Order: sequence, then structure tokens, then C-alpha cells
Amino acid sequence: QVQLVESGGGLVQAGGSLRLSCAASVRTFSTYVMGWFRQAPGKEREFVAGIGRTGAPTSYADSVKGRFIISRDNAKNTVYLQMNSLEPEDAAVYSCAAACGWMVVTTLNGYGSWGQGTQDTVSS
Repeated sequence: QVQLVESGGGLVQAGGSLRLSCAASVRTFSTYVMGWFRQAPGKEREFVAGIGRTGAPTSYADSVKGRFIISRDNAKNTVYLQMNSLEPEDAAVYSCAAACGWMVVTTLNGYGSWGQGTQDTVSS
């Protein structure tokens, strides 16, 4: 089990940017595929982005492709989500997750460890 703690959420105007961080407390961080998910009020949790063990490959939901960038720093046990050109529809609780294996998975049940989440609010 990997302990994950997100930070960087907050309130931003539409068109603005936020950078989320997720710190993992595990010695073998580089052996985990990492992902970001989000859940808006009244909606199911959905995949946002995923990244392989070494920083590649990456995968994005169509709704964020071209606007969001996922990256990781294995020396710091941290994965990031740079969110640009934010829209009101991006407002949600964002959670990071860790998965064993090599493939970047896009489904919830592919991930075994989850963070508590961080709230992002986008005002129009």
C-alpha cells in the first residue's frame, strides 16, 4: 500500500492554471504507474491522466488533452498535474492513485492506492 498526499488545489478563474502535486511515501515509487482522477458533485469519478514508471508513456482523457500535463519526479517521489486553460467543467476533487505493473491504466479498478483528494474550484 502506498500513502499518497495531494496538494495544490484551490480557487482559480476560468482560463487560469493550477498545478497539483501528489507525494508518495514509499521507497519504490519508481515501480508504480501513477494516475490522476477527478470527481465532480453528482458525477462518477473519472480518469484524467496517467503516467508510466519512467515518465512515459502518458495518457489523457479527451476532455483534458492539450490542456493538462502529467509528469513525475522519481527522485522526489512526486507526481504532478499541470492544469492550464481551466474551465468551470474542470471543477472537482482531484485524487492521485498508484498502480502496480507497467501499463498506464485508465480505469479505477486498475489502481490499488488512493490519496484523499484536493478540491479545485473554477469560477466563470
